[in-house]
Amino acid sequence: MRRLNRKKTLNLMKELDAFPKVPESYVETSASGGTVSLIAFTTIAFLTVMEFMVYRDTWMKYEYEVDKDFTSKLRINIDITVAMRCQYVGADVLDLAETMVASADGLIYEPVPFELTPQQKELQRMLQLIQSRLQEEHSLQDVIFKSAFKSASTALPPREDNSLQSPDACRIHGHLYVNKVAGNFHITVGKAIPHPRGHAHLAALVSHESYNFSHRIDHLSFGELIPGIINPLDGTEKIASDHNQMFQYFITVVPTKLHTYKISAETHQFSVTERERVINHAAGSHGVSGIFMKYDISSLMVTVTEEHMPFWQFLVRLCGIIGGIFSTTGILHGFGRFVAEIIFCRFRLGSYRSTSVPLPDGHTSNHLPLITDNSTH
Repeated sequence: MRRLNRKKTLNLMKELDAFPKVPESYVETSASGGTVSLIAFTTIAFLTVMEFMVYRDTWMKYEYEVDKDFTSKLRINIDITVAMRCQYVGADVLDLAETMVASADGLIYEPVPFELTPQQKELQRMLQLIQSRLQEEHSLQDVIFKSAFKSASTALPPREDNSLQSPDACRIHGHLYVNKVAGNFHITVGKAIPHPRGHAHLAALVSHESYNFSHRIDHLSFGELIPGIINPLDGTEKIASDHNQMFQYFITVVPTKLHTYKISAETHQFSVTERERVINHAAGSHGVSGIFMKYDISSLMVTVTEEHMPFWQFLVRLCGIIGGIFSTTGILHGFGRFVAEIIFCRFRLGSYRSTSVPLPDGHTSNHLPLITDNSTH
């Protein structure tokens, strides 16, 4: 009884078989079929390797929402070298709320030579090359996000001691915490002093001939400091053509949350436009000589997330590649054999075309000669 039930079960499973097997004696192999099979297997192998490379890769997903955080402080990371002595320049921040943040709250004035060492020049050239490529190919920013905390530091290497080179510039570096509103970070002549209507700089004791606002921005960023992230102004160098010259940078800061497989941080991206002009009151070009960075905070926040293809999606795409190539090559091979049979069939019919046979009365017959038994002897 048990054997009978097993037999019925096997018969039922055979009836449900959606892939009927053809006996090998019914299968005919051919050179064309082998060639098509070889091409199909090669294509499947190539596309499988390419699909696996896509599966191993990741991409960055950008999501936008309104930034609802207006109470926290904004951190500004600064590393700027000005071609003037430290006692002649002052840096501070003044925002729209008329709140002044002095440089003494977090910035360091360090006398240094303005000329870079060969090692520092090499890093600056590398940064400038990366900046030019980023302006042409924006997708490289995703590569920078992925390599955060993994790539080499973008900070200048320490200067080699050289007693023959006197410090003729001032390196202003450190960080400041400001209100999360639009503001103006500037470096100009004289130290800043606050007063009820804003602030002023003591520039009367500095001669105009000593003005030189040639500068180099080694680093400028907003928010959390993330090694490996290259910001738009990193590596920028400007040489002043006149003593009374104003350099302006108009910056739009975008709050950014970065979530990758390596880090999770809150930082800020920014875009910048530049302008420079010579101060000449007689020609109508008014203003104050110095370096002015006017920043504005965007109301939108960007969330950048690194994503990876799910394994089930990889299997579905892989099955689609294998099944699609087998089906496509089978159809093409069948169509090719159909066309070849039609062409060869015409050639075969042409080989049996009619022949002319002379008759005794001088006429010809186009019919094929009748073959009799006597003709074989």
